[in-house]
Amino acid sequence: MLKRIFLLVALSGLVGVSFASAGRPGYAWQDTPTGSTARLRGLAAVSSTTAWASGSLGTVLRTTNGGATWQQVGPPGTQALQFRDIEAFDADHAVIMSVGDNPTDFRIYVTSNGGQTWALTFVNQEPTAFYDCMTFFDDRRGLAVSDPPDGVHFRLMATDDGGLTWHLTGLQMPAALPGEFAFAASGQCLTSDHGRRAWLGTGGGAQARVFRSDDRGVSWTVAPTPIRSGPSAGIFALAFHGQQHGLAVGGDFLLETASPDNFARTGDGGSSWALLPGAPPEYRSGATWLNSNTALAVGPSGSDVSQDGGTSWQRFDDGSLDTVDCANPTACWAAGASGRVAYLVR
Repeated sequence: MLKRIFLLVALSGLVGVSFASAGRPGYAWQDTPTGSTARLRGLAAVSSTTAWASGSLGTVLRTTNGGATWQQVGPPGTQALQFRDIEAFDADHAVIMSVGDNPTDFRIYVTSNGGQTWALTFVNQEPTAFYDCMTFFDDRRGLAVSDPPDGVHFRLMATDDGGLTWHLTGLQMPAALPGEFAFAASGQCLTSDHGRRAWLGTGGGAQARVFRSDDRGVSWTVAPTPIRSGPSAGIFALAFHGQQHGLAVGGDFLLETASPDNFARTGDGGSSWALLPGAPPEYRSGATWLNSNTALAVGPSGSDVSQDGGTSWQRFDDGSLDTVDCANPTACWAAGASGRVAYLVR
């Protein structure tokens, strides 16, 4: 039920937004003029000049000039859909995934010409499925995940042709806990290291856990984390730098500024996780690495940076953001409510 409430809150725009921050020394977000009012939970940073963002109202935005201008390039007739995740490989090729009120609103579209046209390559038919996010290992091979349609096993789909066709995988995945699911908040509940390894972060149940695959989604193991979990709490984003060092961030989306025990770190590829007591005790829905030591985390109440691998964090923006992505250490983008898209400056 709370999963659906989260969807409805996003649709109704009830989550507060503040753009009061002027940034702190060292790091700041430079807002760009998108001309959109959509809530943008999907983001793909391609370079310092090219980025894609996606979200509510059927919105898909694309810039190729560093955010100076944005084009709305979403598929026609999709204003009722929320594109919660986008994966882009360059200025022309991208894959988007939608959620909505009806089972068939969970869809995947693919473009190869910068959004001029889109191919509808998947339409959900499972009445109880809820697709949360995607990840791609390269421009051909990727995964998409749904909460357990049967209440027991997460549903994994794989593609080997850039999203044009999809097939089931991970059929021997460890069973989900009662009430366990993933969060479609930032397109980052499922991530990969662009090799063969993938990770899935969860919440909703008695434990927030991280599932790991070493063979591009065919087989999986699972590890508990100390991140607080519950019907509206858990892991909202995973970010890895290489195969061993990763962050899990989250909290309770109903308690945005009162969500302790919400950051954890691993140094062994996700087999074990430890809490980060120096992290902000606030709900964070997105995370990424700039380099091996520096990481970013964003959420509705602000943005934080760590320059020591996650041990300590400093606030540098008070505005609302939902997701963040870096193409390289000098090309980091973030997106969120009210059509906000920004790039990182120092």
